Amino acid sequence: MASQQTLVVSQAAKEIYELRLRSILEQSHQDQYVAIEPYSGQHFIGETLTAAIQAARQAFPDRLSFALRVGHETTVHLGELST
Repeated sequence: MASQQTLVVSQAAKEIYELRLRSILEQSHQDQYVAIEPYSGQHFIGETLTAAIQAARQAFPDRLSFALRVGHETTVHLGELST
């Protein structure tokens, strides 16, 4: 189960994505990853999930960030895709 802090960070980051970033990033960064540090509002783009998270951690080593895949409902998919 996620901690209260994780839930707060994820909700705040999702709001930032929906209100400020979605329309911009889906035009220019489709299928890439974005890590959002919600207290500063800064975001970090990466070709991989690891790259986005590492960029956020480098900028804010003591803060949690939340990552999303641009243009997708989920960040990662586990299992088989149905056809």
